[in-house]
Amino acid sequence: MKIAVTYENGQVFQHFGHTEQFKVYEVEDGKVVSSQVVGSDGSGHEALAVLLADKAVDVLICGGIGGGAQAALQEQGIELCAGASGDADAAVEAYLRGELVNTGANCDHHEHHGEEHDCGEHACGGHEGGCGGCHGPRMEGPNVGKKVRTHYRGTFNDGTQFDSSYDRGEPLEFICGAGMMIPGFDKAVADMKVGEIRKVHLAPEEAYGVRDLRNVFTMEIAQLPGSADLNVGDQAWLQTFDGRPFSVLVTAKDDKNITLDANHEMAGKELNFEIELVEVL
Repeated sequence: MKIAVTYENGQVFQHFGHTEQFKVYEVEDGKVVSSQVVGSDGSGHEALAVLLADKAVDVLICGGIGGGAQAALQEQGIELCAGASGDADAAVEAYLRGELVNTGANCDHHEHHGEEHDCGEHACGGHEGGCGGCHGPRMEGPNVGKKVRTHYRGTFNDGTQFDSSYDRGEPLEFICGAGMMIPGFDKAVADMKVGEIRKVHLAPEEAYGVRDLRNVFTMEIAQLPGSADLNVGDQAWLQTFDGRPFSVLVTAKDDKNITLDANHEMAGKELNFEIELVEVL
């Protein structure tokens, strides 16, 4: 059995049609025995479905996904598990335990905030991921524009670790200054030397931004298909007017209305990173 996950920086990438990588897991007797990261070659969703079929993939785990892509996967006989987020390895383990189900890909957000949800408010990767084009003025440094590999450890101010490439045993690879990372992480790496270890403290503005109350909204359950099955604490995927998926957390619900929070889970938090530049490719 093979399971593919839309992949970026160790996390479940949140838009199937735009993913640049898949992590493909070989599973035997309900356990992962090997995995590898493969490129998508910039293919469209139909070609991506064919690519996965050519690699004998049985199951796709992803974040948001459109109707056309779902149809293309169905045509190739690939099982879909959409609405996933967070660590890719953990998502696969949850699927194998029967705890990950296909939810959140089918809710369409037609009523509110269609113009307001830009990539600053959404998870585009994991704790270290960001969105291209959101960083403002171009940064400077000898590593800008180059593919780099870094190890890192991320902690909150109380010392609690929220992420670590060391624990995964695999450096994080990205193009410095291309908008693949949160601004403060990218800026720190821009002028580092190979072998250097740097500690940085990031204010929310340098990480996932401040919490925006405009991204918390209430809708009638009858106006949001699929929301009747959601509970407080659940995550779901909605769409902007132009079809971009974004993640929301259910924060309140009664018999008639449901309240959703589209802020990134890390919004408003100060983050600390210990970054080691492993290689400049």
